[in-house]
Amino acid sequence: MENSRTYGYMLQEPELIEGCREGKSSHQKALYDRYSRKMMVVCLRYSKSTAEAEDVLQEAFVKVFQGIKDFRGDSKLETWITRIMVNTALNQQRKKLYLFPMVDVEELDLPQHEVSISGIHFTQLLEMVQSLPQGCQVVFNLFAIEGYNHKEIAELLGISEGTSKSQYARARTLLQQKLMKESSYYAKYGEGKF
Repeated sequence: MENSRTYGYMLQEPELIEGCREGKSSHQKALYDRYSRKMMVVCLRYSKSTAEAEDVLQEAFVKVFQGIKDFRGDSKLETWITRIMVNTALNQQRKKLYLFPMVDVEELDLPQHEVSISGIHFTQLLEMVQSLPQGCQVVFNLFAIEGYNHKEIAELLGISEGTSKSQYARARTLLQQKLMKESSYYAKYGEGKF
């Protein structure tokens, strides 16, 4: 007998969607099994902890199952689910951003050269992104990973375009500093100018 995880991967996308629309728990489980790991990575990028990311993941999958009846197929199912994950994570972040509002960063001391991330493990990089101040983390994810432009980010978050740009620049600077400390350059040369 096949286990349910294997069964879920054998289902074609239209069959999986239709089963979820009909409320079949086996199809919902199959959809969750198929996409939960990838979506957890998305949620982790917007969260400060694994527990917070798990909360976002759970809330977003509830929205997926409630909203799948409205899925029109204009995009891939994975793209649609990712958008729900990002929007759910952003809604969580908006609640926090009211507690810690973003401000324009006037003067930035930007590094003079790029820092390579080769040799840095994904989990280290994820921890670095999670350690950013809340506003920087959200703007960095939206701009660098999700591909939004600063005007779109400003509209999404209710901030100015300049604030989005400065928060991204600050996030980049902080990440470069963290990468320098982790890199062999730091081990070889110590804290120098960069």
